[in-house]
Amino acid sequence: MSQNRFQVISKSKETHRQNIQRNIEHRLEVAKAKGDERLVGQLEAEIRYFS
Repeated sequence: MSQNRFQVISKSKETHRQNIQRNIEHRLEVAKAKGDERLVGQLEAEIRYFS
């Protein structure tokens, strides 16, 4: 695999991970605003997993 293709794939993976994390953080804010402690705990665990 060429170095350029490897860089493109790596960049895509990192962008995907960042998008997932940003989505989870938004969902966490909404869950906190609604007072859904069970969901807050689940989302915090997901954030730790993706970090």
